[in-house]
Amino acid sequence: MLIANGIEDEDKWLAEGIAGIQHSAFYLHRALDSNNLREALKYSAQLLSELRTSRLSPHKYYELYMRAFDELRRLEMFFKDENRHGCPVVDLYELVQHAGNILPRLYLLCTVGSIYIKSKETPAKDVLKDLVEMCRGVQHPIRGLFLRSYLAQISRDKLPDIASDYEGEGDTFMDAVEFVLQNFAEMNKLWVRMQHQGSLREKEKLDKERNELRDLVGKNLHVLSQIEGVDLDIYRDTVLPKVLEQVVNCKDELAQYYLMDCIIQVFPDEYHLQTLETLLGAFPQLQSAVDIKTVLSRLMERLSNYAASSPEVLPDFLQVEAFTKLSNAIGKVIEAQVDMPIVGAITLYVSLLTFTLHVHPDRLDYVDQVLGACVKKLSGKAKLQDSRATKQVVALLSTPLEKYNNIVTALTLSNYPRVMDHLDAATNKVMAIVIIQSIMKNNTCVSTSDKVEVLFELIKGLIKDMDGTSTDELDEEDFKEEQNSVARLMHMLYNDDPEEMLNIMNTVWKYIMAGGSKRLPFTVPPLVFSALKLVRRLHGQDGDVAGEEVPATPKKIFQLLNQIIEALSVVPAPELALRLYLQCAEAANDCDLEPVTYEFFTQAFVLYEEEVADSKAQVTAIHLIIGTLQRMNVFGVENRDTLTHKATGYSAKLLKKPDQCRAVYACSHLFWVDDQDGIKDGERVLLCLKRSLRIANAAQQMVNVTRGSSGPVTLFVEILNKYLYFFEKGSPQITTAAIQGLIELIKTEMQSDSSTSNPASDAFFASTLRYIQFQKQKGGAMGEKYDPIKL
Repeated sequence: MLIANGIEDEDKWLAEGIAGIQHSAFYLHRALDSNNLREALKYSAQLLSELRTSRLSPHKYYELYMRAFDELRRLEMFFKDENRHGCPVVDLYELVQHAGNILPRLYLLCTVGSIYIKSKETPAKDVLKDLVEMCRGVQHPIRGLFLRSYLAQISRDKLPDIASDYEGEGDTFMDAVEFVLQNFAEMNKLWVRMQHQGSLREKEKLDKERNELRDLVGKNLHVLSQIEGVDLDIYRDTVLPKVLEQVVNCKDELAQYYLMDCIIQVFPDEYHLQTLETLLGAFPQLQSAVDIKTVLSRLMERLSNYAASSPEVLPDFLQVEAFTKLSNAIGKVIEAQVDMPIVGAITLYVSLLTFTLHVHPDRLDYVDQVLGACVKKLSGKAKLQDSRATKQVVALLSTPLEKYNNIVTALTLSNYPRVMDHLDAATNKVMAIVIIQSIMKNNTCVSTSDKVEVLFELIKGLIKDMDGTSTDELDEEDFKEEQNSVARLMHMLYNDDPEEMLNIMNTVWKYIMAGGSKRLPFTVPPLVFSALKLVRRLHGQDGDVAGEEVPATPKKIFQLLNQIIEALSVVPAPELALRLYLQCAEAANDCDLEPVTYEFFTQAFVLYEEEVADSKAQVTAIHLIIGTLQRMNVFGVENRDTLTHKATGYSAKLLKKPDQCRAVYACSHLFWVDDQDGIKDGERVLLCLKRSLRIANAAQQMVNVTRGSSGPVTLFVEILNKYLYFFEKGSPQITTAAIQGLIELIKTEMQSDSSTSNPASDAFFASTLRYIQFQKQKGGAMGEKYDPIKL
């Protein structure tokens, strides 16, 4: 209620002030129209007396000021025309100084002073000096600020600058500089004094009001930057020292923050670069509550953009040692402001790093130095818990990746992993994902075991449990995505030198083993395939790759692979391990290493016997074994017979009859390999097919018993197709009579009264018969072979 009443009262006072201005303006206009100077001065003084109020906030006072300002512009036009009021401008300048109250007197004096300068009857510098001194007569903060703002506004186009209409003899532009600096200093003092106008309870309100007036003070710095005579030397020797003196000595955090930012924004980048030491020297002297990090960050951003916009200026950055000065200044600021939050310090380092990467991208020592300073600041502290600070550290670490587009460059920075060590486990993972994404996006190859070791130290949050957390506590989907990222990373580790590639794989294996059993199913397969790629590369090279004197040989790699896959037994993941053993067996076969190939098959069979218990998994596994074994050409008769016998035996022991049947007829391919030197044992092929036929018949009878009708004849049709395959391949044991008998058997089963019609089986059989008919009609040698078969 009190606030509401205060607002209503202020609106009332503003309305009264505006009404007073309007009333005086009415009589002022009449005096101006009648060219009555004395009346005009009387009513303009009355009008300006409304600005003496102390009851309005800055915002409301500004409204009142603008009403008065509009009338002053009209009055100025009247003063310009001497013929109208009949008084020389020098006499007019003396006359207005007799106004009764100081505030109207000074507004009128500034207005006439503007005309006086334009008349050029006296040097502009003398009038300006007189005006700026006279304005000291008003020490009320708000009234004084608006008065001096009016002075700055009416004088800005009348300064004795170089090549201006008011340039005098000698370096009179320095008088302009002195005038603006003096006005700035007085305005800043008034602005700072505002904070003492109310009680401590009103501090927040006062700060808000002061903030509304800051541009009145800052405009002086803008005017300074526009003075033609202010070159680098004048700026360095006069302007900057005096402005900084005001900034530091005012000891007001609001003023210091705004004015430092204003300096950075209004003066040229070149000046900042050449006066960097002076400018940076002021920062440690600022109040501890000043948001220095933001101001310094803006300075570094401007300098970065300056360097990017004009490469020709880069030598200047080196000449003035910009990086060293900025780095030292940041260190002094952090040291001086002991209460600065950690997020503030890290933000400064992020800005410095961004500056460094823009200006000195080739100086990795500078980048590492920034990271090292951040490590020093974080040392001795617990893991970061502040989310804002953590976000800044991630930005700090991500910046080099974005700049260089190459993680290998970041891996050479000794302090990079040390910064990551200060992240909590969750953020460490986030950063690790960022690193991996950078590698994948830029297709970066990490080519030495040393760099791989550093890389895996960086992403250790993904490859092992940290801070006592367990994989059981992780979200399943997130965990899978993380581990898939690591798996993709494996394929980016490569070196043309086999020995170094082997070293890389050993390094990776060391880290994988420390990651726990839950991660192995994700990380082992890519490592295995990377090793197999190396094996095939070695085998494709000229010379004896199997010699023990060669540092990296297929045998040594297969030994490592055996250890790697064996580790999956602790997961357990028998199906995955079995698949990988078979992949290794195939690679060993390509390298003509029979004992190694046999060993991998043995391991696969042991897993099948002891670990694969699920019936569906058994079916999949036995078909994988049969398919891989069929492609082997390295085995002698004894080893091959042993393995094929085992495969056939396991096939016949599957749980379901249809699965048995299909696995057994698949085994027939183990005895007939259609290569130039391949095995062609028609007797054993026929044996497998007959055995599968018996199993199919038993399955059909079982269906008859359980369902009371015969089941589909799909198995018989599948076996018929196998007969046709080996018949075409030229197996003498597969005769037309056998095929004819099987066709008749299928027809009989399908025509049986108890038979259950199955569209899929019927279509399958019909397609098979059409194929036989097609071969008969095609003629030639194959047509003659098929001709005896009656459909």
